[in-house]
Amino acid sequence: MRTFAKSLCLAAAVAMPLATPSALAAEKTDFSVCWSIYVGWMPWGYLQDSGIMKKWADKYDISVDIVQINDYVESINQYTAGQYDGCSMTNMDALSIPAGGGVDTTALIVGDYSNGNDGIILKDKTELAEIKGQTVNLVELSVSHYLLARALDTVGLSEKDLTVVNTSDADMIAAYATDDVTSVVTWNPLLSEIEAEANATKVFDSSGIPGEIIDVMMVNTETLADNPAFGKALTGAWYELMTLMSSDSDEGAAARTAMAEASGTDLPGYDAQLATTKMFYAPAEAVAFTESDELPDTMKFVAEFLFDNGILGEGAPSPEFVGVAFPDGSVFGDEGNVKLRFDTSFMKMAADGSL
Repeated sequence: MRTFAKSLCLAAAVAMPLATPSALAAEKTDFSVCWSIYVGWMPWGYLQDSGIMKKWADKYDISVDIVQINDYVESINQYTAGQYDGCSMTNMDALSIPAGGGVDTTALIVGDYSNGNDGIILKDKTELAEIKGQTVNLVELSVSHYLLARALDTVGLSEKDLTVVNTSDADMIAAYATDDVTSVVTWNPLLSEIEAEANATKVFDSSGIPGEIIDVMMVNTETLADNPAFGKALTGAWYELMTLMSSDSDEGAAARTAMAEASGTDLPGYDAQLATTKMFYAPAEAVAFTESDELPDTMKFVAEFLFDNGILGEGAPSPEFVGVAFPDGSVFGDEGNVKLRFDTSFMKMAADGSL
């Protein structure tokens, strides 16, 4: 699940000795990346189980171990501490946890963005503006919290116009069933389950802010620079599977079925989640998105949200505290403290067929 609690992520980031990028950097042959359950990240588990990852790693005379971690926050914290060379995470969490914690991180594969997978539901109300004065249950300081902030902007409201109650994703469905809960913000598959209730109306979802909640395989920048074979193997394996799972073939259906079962649903359920996820099945699509003029604006929104909530790094003086570099060489934030980089070079290799 793509979420974190402020106390958990900050405590972990402070408590664990963060390995500096230079300390992590070295030529090596054995690599590992981690991932957690979410529709757009299920391919990582399939790459490991199917042998596709091994095939590509063998091509470059390296090994890549893909490890599932059940707790999303923990997966990012372990990556940040240097226990993994890469980790699946959102753009927001990459900026706040590893980049904000000083670990230079590169967006290697921009896999998808939420295009309806995250949403706001009101009980016995039908318009977003009616959220004013309500208590809203969500995972505080998660992408749900970010979605709420962006949605409120569209109707001239702000968080001071309502009350946010921090609620675990594990408790969200049960919470909605109680009389006291009148509004929730969550993601699929929880979103679909709650929306199916007779008194529930989805009044806003992430399709209203397309391209802002982005799901990425992030890797350590120095490790990637010293070991380009690592980036090539990961990227090559990923796009081989993207071609397979997006096909109408029996093999494609079998791959999606395996991913569905691994995430606790069936093929129709998984395909329904894919329908509200803008997957970049073709590398050229991912390149175009990452090089778009909109991405810097998105990261500015994200940095401002994180700063306003006190989670952009220890003692951050402004939203520009952490520099974010883009493929054209431009930087949002502090050019002397660039810790998050969007790099299209490996995705371009996949698009050119040169991996």
